[in-house]
Amino acid sequence: AMRPLLPLLLLLLLLGTVALAQPRDLSPAGAQCLEHECFAVFWASRPFSGASEGCELGGGHLMTVRSTVAEEAIGLLLQNREGRLWLGLSLSPSLSCTEPSRRLRGFRWVTGDRSTDYTNWAPSGQRCGERCVTVSRELRWEERRCEEAADGFLCQYSYGGSCPRLATLHGVPVTYATPFGARGAEFLALPPRSVAFIPDLGLELRCEDGDGAGPRWGRDTPGAWPCELAGGGCAGTCNEERGWPRCSCPEGAVLGPDGRGCRSPCEGAQCQHHCVVADGSFVCMCAVGYRLAADGISCEDIDDCASEPGPCEQKCVNTKGGFECQCHSGYRMVDGHCQRLPPCWEAPCQQRCEEVPDGYRCGCYPGYVVDPRDATLCRLHCNATECPAVCDVGGACKCPEGFLLDGDELCVDMDECDNGYCEFNCTNTPGGYQCHCPHGFHLRDVDCIPILDGDSEEASSVDFEPVPHMPVPSRPPPKAEQLHPGVIVGIAGGTLLSLLALLALGFHLARKRYRSQGSMDYKCSGPHEKELGLQPVPSAQKP
Repeated sequence: AMRPLLPLLLLLLLLGTVALAQPRDLSPAGAQCLEHECFAVFWASRPFSGASEGCELGGGHLMTVRSTVAEEAIGLLLQNREGRLWLGLSLSPSLSCTEPSRRLRGFRWVTGDRSTDYTNWAPSGQRCGERCVTVSRELRWEERRCEEAADGFLCQYSYGGSCPRLATLHGVPVTYATPFGARGAEFLALPPRSVAFIPDLGLELRCEDGDGAGPRWGRDTPGAWPCELAGGGCAGTCNEERGWPRCSCPEGAVLGPDGRGCRSPCEGAQCQHHCVVADGSFVCMCAVGYRLAADGISCEDIDDCASEPGPCEQKCVNTKGGFECQCHSGYRMVDGHCQRLPPCWEAPCQQRCEEVPDGYRCGCYPGYVVDPRDATLCRLHCNATECPAVCDVGGACKCPEGFLLDGDELCVDMDECDNGYCEFNCTNTPGGYQCHCPHGFHLRDVDCIPILDGDSEEASSVDFEPVPHMPVPSRPPPKAEQLHPGVIVGIAGGTLLSLLALLALGFHLARKRYRSQGSMDYKCSGPHEKELGLQPVPSAQKP
């Protein structure tokens, strides 16, 4: 039963021996740190892949040499030692051979880019199969096969900041250890997570990431350490009180929780608007237009319009943190004051506006009159039998009401009397007409109504101007009667009718010269009054 287990035990023993043969921790033979970067050299024979893994274990990558500064760092790390070290260059996977005409010969950095301000290639032609690069003591770059082992490799570590070398008095020795395994006393800068050992003072300090101020030396125990070492770690001043070091902060700041850092009392305060340091503490304050609420940290708006007297002449509108002055209708704001608007400022007149003692009056341009149905509007007007038409830019022409467009640009008065609008007599006027009634009748609209009491025997007449719709006659025209078939009677009747028509025309022209003073005039007496919008009024009756 034990025989099947024997090969398994031998295999486990062999694997354990191989594992022990691999070094768990590989320490760099030398390291140099700047403010944000550290470079380290490892003298260990490995292929390119093993070297890359070694750098990654410490949180870095194979070194990129993009400037003369990096080249100088390599020179310090090699210390004139013979050997070839892997750099962070490898041939692009899409290429099978190098391209000597290109700056990096087709290689790219392990960071995935090809940017560089520096190269130092050893002379060579095109190489195929040699996809990695080493650097020698002469600082020359050479192509090599990646699977071959080099004498060592160079690593690069990047950081957001660093702690300075600890300043000591009386030559107190300090030893440093970096997070990637380098140890020594000659570092000028230390990356975060580095440790400083000061055995003479019994101290062990760590480079810790600060709160926005960069890395700082610190320890778990709060308070200052001896002032002779880096000022006790105080952000302010380190003083010895009765043999004990103590940190103090400048005015307006207080010690932080670690007893070494300084912070503003307003740090972490919940003030809504402003925080002001006062006597080692703080008070909250509010912006103009607000007051501090009962909780001492919030701010609430002040209703400026509620004050007496108010801040505005007419209307006040409260806003967040302020107010806005406004004016009543008919006023406008001028330089912070409300001024009354002129009567015509907001008048609804279509064309012209004239100020009068009690307000305003609408008027019209020449060729227009005030619309009797809406005194704010204007309509075309002509006081003659012919007037030029009003045409727009598109060539469309319009005529006043009661006129017809004759041709393209001439408006001709329409004779309404020819259409039988009046019951008895009719007089045509420019743009309108006038109906007349005989004695014993009075005019209502276009009809003559008998006077019932018979007291008045005056004839009456009324002027009419055309309305937007075409009026129709008050009574239909008489139907045509059939003529007598006798030729002689027809000739006699025609002659008689011609004589009667001439007599009627003479009588009509004589009556047109005289107008009854009892008439109702709806027409304007002149173009100026039409432009200013005079309303129709009844004329005085005869006594």
